[in-house]
Amino acid sequence: MNLKKIIFLCFVGFFQLNAQPIVKSPDGKLVVSISADNGIPQYNVTYNEKTFIEKSPLGLKTSAGDFSFGLTLEANSSQNKIDESYQLRNIKKSNVHYTANEAIFSFTKEGRAAFDVIFRVSNNNLAFKYKIYPQKETVSCVVEEEVSGFLLPKGTTTFLCPQSNPMTGFARTAPSYETSYALDDAVGKNGLGNGYTFPCLFKVNSDGWVLISETGVDSGYCASRLIGHENGLYSIGFPMQGENNGNGTVAPGIPLTGETPWRTITIGETLAPIVETTVSFDLVKPKYEASKEYQYTKGTWSWIMKMDNSTTFPVQKQYIDFSASMGYETILVDALWDTQIGRDKIAELAAYGAQKGVGLYLWYNSNGYWNDAPQGPRGLMDNATIRRREMAWMNSIGIKGIKVDFFGGDKQVTMKLYEDILTDANEFGIMVIFHGCTLPRGWERMYPNYASSEAVLASENLHFGQLSCDNEALNATTHTFIRNTVGSMDFGGSALNRFYNSDNIAGKGSKRMTSDVFALATSVLFQSGVQHFALAPNNLYDAPEWAIKFMKEVPSVWDEVRFLDGYPGKYVVLARRKGAKWYVAGINAEKKLLKIKLKLDMFNSGAKVDCYSDDDQLNGKISKLTVNKNKEVEMKIPCNGGMLLTN
Repeated sequence: MNLKKIIFLCFVGFFQLNAQPIVKSPDGKLVVSISADNGIPQYNVTYNEKTFIEKSPLGLKTSAGDFSFGLTLEANSSQNKIDESYQLRNIKKSNVHYTANEAIFSFTKEGRAAFDVIFRVSNNNLAFKYKIYPQKETVSCVVEEEVSGFLLPKGTTTFLCPQSNPMTGFARTAPSYETSYALDDAVGKNGLGNGYTFPCLFKVNSDGWVLISETGVDSGYCASRLIGHENGLYSIGFPMQGENNGNGTVAPGIPLTGETPWRTITIGETLAPIVETTVSFDLVKPKYEASKEYQYTKGTWSWIMKMDNSTTFPVQKQYIDFSASMGYETILVDALWDTQIGRDKIAELAAYGAQKGVGLYLWYNSNGYWNDAPQGPRGLMDNATIRRREMAWMNSIGIKGIKVDFFGGDKQVTMKLYEDILTDANEFGIMVIFHGCTLPRGWERMYPNYASSEAVLASENLHFGQLSCDNEALNATTHTFIRNTVGSMDFGGSALNRFYNSDNIAGKGSKRMTSDVFALATSVLFQSGVQHFALAPNNLYDAPEWAIKFMKEVPSVWDEVRFLDGYPGKYVVLARRKGAKWYVAGINAEKKLLKIKLKLDMFNSGAKVDCYSDDDQLNGKISKLTVNKNKEVEMKIPCNGGMLLTN
């Protein structure tokens, strides 16, 4: 082979290599490569030149055409820079500066435009969605299957929450994202046979971590899950047919041209990018204007300690007084208020609360044809005419918000109900909490009056069984790394009762195994714009004074979050900032004493900070701690204990 030919082939190889369709993060570390091998669209992801997602499938199967094979990747891709600043009042970070590179890759089939796959790549985060085009006269379609996959490298371990069987659990209300996580498990499984609920966390050997989720889901699509396959492949799964009592379609319908929600992937060599990510909110926009300036508040609720029998006028009045004494602005009046209190008395409670500066959240059954939950009020949230009339009444007596329960499904029709409730509530100036529900998917930014969602094994389980109390620390050190990273989590915790009963006495119900400092720490670790804590009026005299003082002052919204240390299911330490004040919170689920050295750049050298700590018997105290010249402190956290530092 002569020299000219060698040089020519080198040039060809060079240009082919550089023509490979890729998109990189602004810092160049995160790289997504696109291909169409044998007509099958694929992508793979590297970070710092290490593979985190191996070649994985892209594409869709629709009623307008099968766009999973026989495709051609067009040569010219469109690339744009995204540079946006926005405010996020209710979750993680109040002021967000989002920069990313966007690339649009077009695929054709038989010479006709099939779809674009749109990638957004920021530092540590990437996301993609599909834009599907009309096919001849077909201008609408059903997306029968999305073949998008995520192939994790060999040796990856998983931290996943299995999707439950439909129409199971209490009054056939599942799935509601309330199963237990399997931690440090192997790939190649499929949960209970139904895949896994978002978000899904993976540890890629010693290279780092991957968090997979989705955002931007509204009435225009269904919510999805991950289906596990052999050899580390996970794919998008639509809802199960049995959800919502079998009513509604599992496959979403969209107009053409139409788009799917975003699939998100967060990658980090440490857990910091996972805990600190705002990708769920970066990719969405508000869907409507707020009808007023909504307030994110703290409050109390009687039900967690006193159960259904507490939904009476005298008890709720007592809790209004309790919230007022704590400086809180709301109470949550739970199920059965319609029969055990009545509308006239609710109006009287609202007026009494207004005098004390305390507003009311009212519980409602989501109702309809999809479960057997008997609690009232029923039949008021599933019909637009009735719902709006109810909301007009709430507005007339000054109700601040609602908690709507028992959805149990991810079909498109259910996504529409969530959106309809939020949209109607905004017209009447009412905030919305969802329980027995799906994961919020960017809703903090999409819906201005959205407050929070449960979608987790929440505090009610601590009341219902001792096993949940025994595992409280294990679960708390899990949720901080997975569930709460992508959206608000209405856990309803931070109990200071030693026993989960109305009298706080031994022998009745379950016993709290965690310390008071642990309880305070979770008020920082768990984030929800609106918090109704599991405190009780008796805590004013039977809980430590320093604990009550802390719970009076702890914020429910924050300006910044930083991950400091931890491992899912073992321990966690992170810091949140409100204004100029920092809160460093940690808890320990391991059976041994945790000794940890923390680098605290947020504090000045020599600063004296308030330190809340536990001894080996879980007796808490508050003291002063001096930050050394290297801005380091050494802390000890016993099993089921906690720590807090505040400036």
